[in-house]
Amino acid sequence: MNLLTGEDATAMRLADPSAAPPSFATSPAPSSAPALLAPPGRRFIVQRAVRHEVPLLMGLVGPSGSGKTYSALRLATGMAAVSSGGPIVLIDTENRRAEHYADQFAFQHIDFAPPYGPLDYLAALQAAERVEPSVIIIDSLSHEHDGEGGTLDCVTAELDRLAGTDPTLQQRLATAAWRRPKALRRAMLSGLLRMRAHVIVCIRATERTRMTREPMATEPVELGLTPIAAPEFLFELTCSTLLKAGAQGEPCWASTLTGEHAAIKLPRQFVDVFRGGGALSEKHGERMARWASGEVLPPTGRRRRTRS
Repeated sequence: MNLLTGEDATAMRLADPSAAPPSFATSPAPSSAPALLAPPGRRFIVQRAVRHEVPLLMGLVGPSGSGKTYSALRLATGMAAVSSGGPIVLIDTENRRAEHYADQFAFQHIDFAPPYGPLDYLAALQAAERVEPSVIIIDSLSHEHDGEGGTLDCVTAELDRLAGTDPTLQQRLATAAWRRPKALRRAMLSGLLRMRAHVIVCIRATERTRMTREPMATEPVELGLTPIAAPEFLFELTCSTLLKAGAQGEPCWASTLTGEHAAIKLPRQFVDVFRGGGALSEKHGERMARWASGEVLPPTGRRRRTRS
């Protein structure tokens, strides 16, 4: 009887994957398991961790009238004072509304009209980067999700292409219709994360509710102010805060509502930056940029003296 070696069996399996694996009960056991080879050219270096200069990705989430644009310009002005000296560039999807503040802040302006597809956002970011800015403001990112020509429109167009007007086929191919728009979104997100400048993104928010899964429940669950943006973008933010209606730029850093909780991210290194409350200002932007440049931030505020 002819016995199969390990190499012979592997060749048979590659030629016919449906074939049952042969038994090696009577084959001689190898002296040692074959080593798994790392990809050629990959080298990894183990070294002491140090903090380097990094770009910030700040998120301001809120409804209309909460002060997102004004607060973004104040933060950007503070960041620019610490950074390389390049201009502030504002990518404006809001029909040039940011120019209402042109007499109060110095910034370059990009009028971003529809369509608002992910690659259109990427093109706007690349145009902003050509002037070597210190800070880029995107006002707002929400149009990438549900604006004219945004990702949701791209999914609808892709579903029409795949399934036509057949409702049964559309339901079956609903997941497949997301593949290309998601790939475009990943390309835009990858480009956003490669920006050398600090980036501040303004994100719209709306009050939302959802029905609970409890079988006896009749009342919807309040989610609060929920960001209109893909979760992928929220995940990548260095820091983000919620601005409620009429807040005049004063951030909210805590909420028990699910939607609002998703809009808030306050890393430990920035807790002291925002201690004491008040509206977002140039001072906050400056301290954040100093941390991003590698500085160790001294604590703010006075500490109570302990009695001896």
